[in-house]
Amino acid sequence: MKEILRDNPTLDVNWKNDQFFGCTALHLACTKGFEAIVAILLAHPGIDVNEKAIHGATPFFWGCTGGHVSCFRLMLKDPRVLVNKPDNFGNTPLKNAVWWKNPDVIKWWVASGREMDLGEPGNGATDAIGGARKFNLREVLALLERFQENPAETIRQVRVELGFLEEMAAEVFALVVFLSDGLLQICQAEKVVTSPAARFFSISKRLPLELQMVLCRRVVGSSEEVITGQVSEAAFKNLAKIVKNS
Repeated sequence: MKEILRDNPTLDVNWKNDQFFGCTALHLACTKGFEAIVAILLAHPGIDVNEKAIHGATPFFWGCTGGHVSCFRLMLKDPRVLVNKPDNFGNTPLKNAVWWKNPDVIKWWVASGREMDLGEPGNGATDAIGGARKFNLREVLALLERFQENPAETIRQVRVELGFLEEMAAEVFALVVFLSDGLLQICQAEKVVTSPAARFFSISKRLPLELQMVLCRRVVGSSEEVITGQVSEAAFKNLAKIVKNS
């Protein structure tokens, strides 16, 4: 896929296959669980993440049908994705996830903190709670009812259950390392004294306290609850060991 896009810079990445429900490559990648393809397409400057297939279904809508959590989570992380956009019949992505019995997709949606439209009670196209009750999806029903009653607390509980914060912290750490390394090379070229640890400290100290604590404990093995200069140095010593042993 990367070679195709590299060798064909004018290729229309939003081309629709009229013989396959008017789907784009992103629709099919989300549905089939091709995580790497989804990531590559989302990074393409010409991608339309909300392109409609037949009947107005978006790639995110199809992702709710396929139930492939890895692809679904990539879509959730992209702020361009309209997560509540219905198809031409008024069916919402959440109701679609309920209809296709994909509880893990719904859990990660809740954990993401993205807006979740529970729909109108009694409306067959949008009523997610009613759909869960109809299909006797007890776990999903309980989750959606909790979310309806107290969204903030439900998000917190599901994040703990899924290890959401730990995973987010690992992603943030990887990104910071990447940025720090790039900054170090630039500064060295310009003969400016700095270090990846210093850059890590300057970025990570702006994170929410709960994420700072996770970084300290999971990445560094420290009992500290906030990022400090000492913790940052320890983080990069650990990173150096990992790279050396790889």
